[in-house]
Amino acid sequence: MSSVICVTGGAGFIGSHVAEALVADGHQVVIVDDLSSGCKENVPEGAELAVLDVRSEEAGRLLVEREVEVLVHHAAQMDVRRSVENPVFDADVNILGLLNLLEAARDAKLRQVVFASTGGAIYGEQDFSPAKEAHPARPVSPYGVAKLACERYLFYYHCQYGLDATCLRYANVYGPRQNPHGEAGVVAIFARRLLDGGQPMIHGDGLQTRDYVYVADVVRANLAAIGRSDFSTYNVGTGIETDVNILYTHIAVALGSGKEAIHDAPQPGEQRRSCISSNLLKRELGVAVETPLAEGIGHTVEWFKEN
Repeated sequence: MSSVICVTGGAGFIGSHVAEALVADGHQVVIVDDLSSGCKENVPEGAELAVLDVRSEEAGRLLVEREVEVLVHHAAQMDVRRSVENPVFDADVNILGLLNLLEAARDAKLRQVVFASTGGAIYGEQDFSPAKEAHPARPVSPYGVAKLACERYLFYYHCQYGLDATCLRYANVYGPRQNPHGEAGVVAIFARRLLDGGQPMIHGDGLQTRDYVYVADVVRANLAAIGRSDFSTYNVGTGIETDVNILYTHIAVALGSGKEAIHDAPQPGEQRRSCISSNLLKRELGVAVETPLAEGIGHTVEWFKEN
């Protein structure tokens, strides 16, 4: 059965892919995006765009007036380094932005929130790898702290008001439409730099590991979460650690480049390892995170070549 669904951040990288899939699934999709990092070209045909800040009174009013039943919340300040430089701004966007929408819509038609959380930053330095959802949450950045706070607020709204919530803790997502500017999205940054004839830079020795998950797998997790009752949390990752040097090699091979990356000083406070298990997602929602890294990078660099 189709629902009225609001996708915040739906003109951005991940949100636009989710919105596109929801439209294809027959839902009425309203996108709320201030276009600070997203762009109108990403908005899928059939979706309505409201250019609004999630912290605004207008954004909250829209949820009520449009009788939104499901909020898929991807709007965020997502740069970890910027969160370190300005934790007040990070909290303003990431925590107060969500609270503004929840307070506006909690007495209206809203029945579920699907929340884009983080598996890369919420666990901090991991005791074991891949981390399961029960791993202690010890974020070491304001960004990770804010995402964890949002999860806790959603649990409160579930207990107090009966609002269902599904928190999806993403690993490092990559794919077409990713922004190659800024610090988020190393796959996009490397691909764009090589295509522009530049020489990519790796911070430190390049042996720091991450779990790289293709955006199509993330989309399927979002679709499977729609309509789920209760409060739940799921990792969305491959369970495979890949260091930055190997990642760069994959991208260079896909682009047919023999150019070597250069190394500079390591970034202060950067996690050394991050990898998460999505076995619970597969067991309870039937979603297998299965796109091989080489295949996903192949799709991604082809998009960058054409765009």
